[in-house]
Amino acid sequence: MPYLYKNMECCVENNQNFQSLKERLDSKEIIVAPGIYDALSGLFVQQAGFETVYLSGASLAYTRYGRPDIGLIGMREVADAVTAIRERIDVDMIVDGDTGYGNALNVIRTIKEFERAGASAIQLEDQSLPKRCGHLTGKSLVSSGEMVGKLKAAVDTRRSEETLIIARTDAIAVEGFQSALDRAEEYSEAGADVLFIEAPENRDQMIKMNSQFKDRAPLLANMVEGGKTPVSGADDLASLGYSIVIFPGGTVRAISFVMQEYMANLKETGSTANWKNRMFDFTEFNSLIGTPEMLSLGEQYADQRDSNID
Repeated sequence: MPYLYKNMECCVENNQNFQSLKERLDSKEIIVAPGIYDALSGLFVQQAGFETVYLSGASLAYTRYGRPDIGLIGMREVADAVTAIRERIDVDMIVDGDTGYGNALNVIRTIKEFERAGASAIQLEDQSLPKRCGHLTGKSLVSSGEMVGKLKAAVDTRRSEETLIIARTDAIAVEGFQSALDRAEEYSEAGADVLFIEAPENRDQMIKMNSQFKDRAPLLANMVEGGKTPVSGADDLASLGYSIVIFPGGTVRAISFVMQEYMANLKETGSTANWKNRMFDFTEFNSLIGTPEMLSLGEQYADQRDSNID
């Protein structure tokens, strides 16, 4: 029988002793952010006890359109996803803003929309359009000067300093490791709160970047199963000096693996009987998503005509 989280209690727990993402970064304990792509996946992450989620443009492309991460997702689609997710969960949300969807003026609109929708941190990268997944080949970059301008626009636009700006550089694959470090230095000076040097190719590079920015700027590690970077756990990454680790596509890859198995068995047997102990039944799933609580809440407002009569 699948384990059922205590839906309402878990949400209450997450609100106790609340600290912002910025405050938790200052605590020096590594922040683990599983990837999500909608409100349901976000709910599962929150119920599992995580305090931070990562909404990637890649996962939106995968799940909404069944397409790769090659710049097909636009700002409005991501903002609408953030709004829907934020209505359901209350943990910190790091949002992938890709390139900002254009120039500095586009970045300004992106920051306004994402912050208003409920993003706790907004990530911007220095690829040129159309961008692509950081672990794919064939990337190209804007100049570091253009990216600095975008970051300054982002910092100037955010309404709260609690909304973090994450600067990602994809320079390792395009211009080399040293160029990536140089760009990261410029982005830090431009006001980025967190640095994301994408797709280091070996552990030595991971060690060197953490050594260079130690006690000066928090670094984010991106764990992509089968990608260009050696995959490691949170404790090991913390020992290297990383402040945040994201697992952006792991969720959708795990779900896709299970779904293929489920569909193959359904096609073969014409029944879901073999999956009885590997899935939630109707009642269990409704409990998981809070259906009884919502129906009870609705009943409080069902018919107010008689309640106003003395």
